[in-house]
Amino acid sequence: MAATAPSAEAGSRRVLVVEDNPDGLETLVALLEMLGHEVAGAADGREALQQAAQFRPQVVLLDLGLPVMDGYEVARALRQDRRYEDVFIAALTGWGADNDRRRTADAGFDAHLTKPVELPALEAVLARSGQRVAQG
Repeated sequence: MAATAPSAEAGSRRVLVVEDNPDGLETLVALLEMLGHEVAGAADGREALQQAAQFRPQVVLLDLGLPVMDGYEVARALRQDRRYEDVFIAALTGWGADNDRRRTADAGFDAHLTKPVELPALEAVLARSGQRVAQG
């Protein structure tokens, strides 16, 4: 799949990728940078919260199965902090059944991406994040 610049709808975004698999993290960061986004990465939950404070992301792609703090704990911490009330949070997980999607929605995630993430699904989530900011 060829990477393209962000669509006008999505625009360039500040994206924090939280993934404990080094190859997965590196791949997503590189792909998002090729798509024209400003990207930071974190390998665990505590590092994700530290990066969020410094980087001020607009979008967080958040693995659920993280060491130290799982993705649900990180999402809860972000949602409880007013600095991140407009941040678009997408779950990254290997689980994609309806029950898994309901659980992430109930936990405050805005989107649910199943690994391995396909480029069209990733671009759709980034476009949705841009629409939310435009409406807010």
